[in-house]
Amino acid sequence: MSAARAVSVAPVSATPSEPPVAKRVPSVRRVHGEATEDPYAWLRNREDPDTLAYLEAENAWTSAQMQHTQGLRDRLFQEIRSRIQETDLSVPVRKGPWWYYSRTEEGKQYSISCRRRAVGDDRRYDENQAEHVLLDQNVEADNQEFFSVGVFDMSPDHHLLAYGVDTSGGERYHLRFRDLDSGENLPDEVADVYYGSAWAADNEHFFYVRPDEAMRPYQLWRHRLGTPASADELVYQEDDERFFLGIDLTKDERYLVLHLGSKVTDECWLLDADRPTEPFRVVEPRCQDVEYGLEHHDGRFLVVTNADGAENFKLMEAPADAPARANWREVIPHRPDVKLSGIDVFADHLLLFERSGGLQQIRVRRLADEAEHLIDQPEAVGTATGSANPEFATSTIRYGYQSMITPSSVFEYDLETRERRLLKQQPVLGGYDPSNYVTERLWAPAEDGVEVPISVVYRRGLSRDGSAPALLYGYGSYESSMDPYFSSVRLSLLDRGFVFAIAHVRGGGEMGRRWYLDGKYLHKKNTFTDFVACARHLCAERWTSPDRLAIRGGSAGGLLTGAVVNMAPQQFGAVIAEVPFVDCLNTILDPSLPLTVLEWEEWGNPVESKEYFDYNRSYAPYENVEAKGYPPMLVTAGLNDPRVSYWEPAKWVAKLRATRTDNNRLLLKTEMGAGHMGPSGRYDAWRDEAFVLAFLLDTLCVSDTEGALDNKRGTTPK
Repeated sequence: MSAARAVSVAPVSATPSEPPVAKRVPSVRRVHGEATEDPYAWLRNREDPDTLAYLEAENAWTSAQMQHTQGLRDRLFQEIRSRIQETDLSVPVRKGPWWYYSRTEEGKQYSISCRRRAVGDDRRYDENQAEHVLLDQNVEADNQEFFSVGVFDMSPDHHLLAYGVDTSGGERYHLRFRDLDSGENLPDEVADVYYGSAWAADNEHFFYVRPDEAMRPYQLWRHRLGTPASADELVYQEDDERFFLGIDLTKDERYLVLHLGSKVTDECWLLDADRPTEPFRVVEPRCQDVEYGLEHHDGRFLVVTNADGAENFKLMEAPADAPARANWREVIPHRPDVKLSGIDVFADHLLLFERSGGLQQIRVRRLADEAEHLIDQPEAVGTATGSANPEFATSTIRYGYQSMITPSSVFEYDLETRERRLLKQQPVLGGYDPSNYVTERLWAPAEDGVEVPISVVYRRGLSRDGSAPALLYGYGSYESSMDPYFSSVRLSLLDRGFVFAIAHVRGGGEMGRRWYLDGKYLHKKNTFTDFVACARHLCAERWTSPDRLAIRGGSAGGLLTGAVVNMAPQQFGAVIAEVPFVDCLNTILDPSLPLTVLEWEEWGNPVESKEYFDYNRSYAPYENVEAKGYPPMLVTAGLNDPRVSYWEPAKWVAKLRATRTDNNRLLLKTEMGAGHMGPSGRYDAWRDEAFVLAFLLDTLCVSDTEGALDNKRGTTPK
């Protein structure tokens, strides 16, 4: 129900003296016999001029409130930029007769994808070979406000490139095909495609994915080069709204794999890559709560699965001509203390990507005798990841490594001799010395006694007297792991005396599958209480104090920040909530919205279950705003965001503004031409980060390198 709006939006002005006041419109929804009010539901209508007027008014207010930090923001931007080698080259990767790489040029927003021909019998990389530019995104962007490449797929014969571009941030891509011999685009174009694509072996048929109106990838299409898009054939349509559809090739490019997956269930279909017009055949029909993925290796499929109670997954194998579950044979059993996250296959070895003790590691398994070893890493707390290894017949692979003090690095590793060679480490200009910094792993006791890991980094010599400013980051959903990582941008905080910490809370995947299960459905509040426990631990151990502790999270991590600031607002001195999923109850009550039905297997289905409705309502940030004091807050949104709709942070801020009892700074910054990921160009992204850091330094009263800031708590009229 709704009625005429009674309060008008504050007008937009260059230097507003008062914050915007959003209209309150009577709107009541009845669910499970209970009425829920949503007075700011009108903000969902982006066609309503008042909606855009309100967002613009909030942007104007934010700009005015942050005007005094312009000099600081400029200095921070220059700091960020000064540490980055702007003209740079990725480590070239060989595939077939070519070495592929990307590079950046100083002054240009986007990367340039290139290749050079391999030379000699060993097909070595020779930088003197002519460079072939495959795609210069700076040229393709053509001064667009937003530009992103979502499909980038080379044909098996290396003569054609399929690429898709998005110029709104809405993550719907326009697909084109480029003849790499001539450098010209073919006439073929396909509108409205999503991530996921694969070439058939004939270099003529191309498979792509389309999303539905709710942004769920649900259709697989086949395009034949030289024919209009109107002639493309629908190969498969997934009608179960819980399932996403994806397409890929096995590493040896022999099979196309159609993957259908919900949050908890998988189903895979196969097609010989050299028979692209034949129908796909199912590997194993979906069975609720059974997940599996596969890779082809020398006439067999290797299957990573949680079937038969393997909570942390196990590795199975099956003949390529009979890959059904009835024929699966165990290769590596389930281990309760080690999660098998994935594999990579080579002629004589397997790489096993595992999680143990809160860290990611890589295990090597020699196929001839099943001998195994872990790849040793240089630090006790760091992150080892897979890298691009497209060549199958090799005993030398690459992997990535980084820690909170070690920049992102690419190593070459001999699987037999165990010799390791650093190929490249992310340059950090300006004389960065890792010995000036310290990283540690802490453990915080949660409310139920569980020990929650925290990764911290700080500048050596920090005084543990509670006076240091700190930033605590968290996510805690979808089994995503926020592993220790390096950031040169972070040095602007560390060099000003900050402690930076990552709370590895339940709901993430850092400690294995059980860690995730204990932070979802009716256990979701563990995510929030774990985070508060981490914050209190940092204060109790004198790393910082509540008024010096800021928190940050984005998307589902924004839900985390929103929930904990309702639970314990006195624990935090500042909040940064980026594209936050804060109107989660109303969103997952609406199946027409992007991703909602899929989300029911993460958060529960409050439409069908009153238990889930009551539980979700008990922590949803928007629902639980109260008349009490909140810390200063910076909230961001993207008008074209298909993942967390702009109105979620907008409604939350409007309700906070009308309800809270404090007069601390409350800012909403909406990107009017971008989506979930924020600005697309790297310089724009650095300026955006400088804005966030300036808010943080200003709010916590941290002295800048050129003198103390003078806005002491960021207080403003309510």
